[in-house]
Amino acid sequence: MVVKAEKISRTFLRNKAGTNFFYAVQSTDFQAESGEFIEIVGKSGSGKSTFLNMLAGLLTPTEGKVYIGNTDLYLSEDGERSQFRNENIGVIPQGQTGLLSLTVLENVLLPSKIYGKCDGEKIVRAEELLKAVGLYDLKDVYPNELSGGEMRRMAIARALIMQPSVILADEPTGDLDEENTALVMSLLKNAAKGGATVIMVTHDKDALSYADKVYSMSGGVLSEKTA
Repeated sequence: MVVKAEKISRTFLRNKAGTNFFYAVQSTDFQAESGEFIEIVGKSGSGKSTFLNMLAGLLTPTEGKVYIGNTDLYLSEDGERSQFRNENIGVIPQGQTGLLSLTVLENVLLPSKIYGKCDGEKIVRAEELLKAVGLYDLKDVYPNELSGGEMRRMAIARALIMQPSVILADEPTGDLDEENTALVMSLLKNAAKGGATVIMVTHDKDALSYADKVYSMSGGVLSEKTA
């Protein structure tokens, strides 16, 4: 599914240096095609996560529009946008996320349960994803029993449970060793080969070899890197 941004920007309030706001993301045009694997690099604070969250429907742009396929993402109400995201967008957030009261398997199945779409097929898929990220033997334990890297891999499996046509990943290999980084990158690359649009923010230089295109962000300005 095509992901398109038309002149999106995001400002935040800041009472400093004689101004009351700053641009986290400058006015930006961007497009990613179905099956494309795009990676975005840049220093911390450059606007990468803000940009990704706007594409995900999690942070309303100050200006501009975001389209997922033919859907104008911010034209809809919050509830409608949340359901659209659940059905179409897999978000891998930065950091370690999981509901402590649910097992690993239940956490992975959570997106399918929110709108009543958890069935036997989803349970089988969840177990297959846990095998793919090396967590099947931990499917019945709780998140407080997992390491940081295991939590990250659980979040990746959860983001893929609905077979999203768009995957937005914020530093998905941040807590992972070399072996698990390769595992996760292959999983994302295979999703792109299957037709998903994958956009990933990363500091991992080894991950760049998987990308079809690499963009750089600096001071809120996005630009495509050339070989």
